[in-house]
Amino acid sequence: MADPPAGRVAFLFTDLEGSTAYWERRPESMPAVYERHDAILRAAITGQGGVVYKIIGDAFQAAFPHAEGAVRAAVAAQQHLFSEPWPIAPAPRVRMALHVCEVTPQPDGDYRTPGLNRLGRLLSAADGG
Repeated sequence: MADPPAGRVAFLFTDLEGSTAYWERRPESMPAVYERHDAILRAAITGQGGVVYKIIGDAFQAAFPHAEGAVRAAVAAQQHLFSEPWPIAPAPRVRMALHVCEVTPQPDGDYRTPGLNRLGRLLSAADGG
């Protein structure tokens, strides 16, 4: 894993909307959905210089040295997610939120700062797509 950025860092948080309901309705399809979801997000994030520093279930947390990379990663991921031929209907929607704040990564590569609490609130208010 690349070194996590420090200082003024742009963060991208994502969450697959309704994944619990998908698991209940289409459990046989969800491993493939997660695999594609994860590959699309990882490619978009790393392709723009970001570092995925945490995944919780289907939620990604990524850090970028520049806001432009975070925005470009979010747009690229949403475009790819939208055009993907998903094996479930309706197609999964991924909500995303961005925030920039001053931070120093912890020794374990994680981040702890009030700015990320705010970002979590922004993500919970977002709609997928």
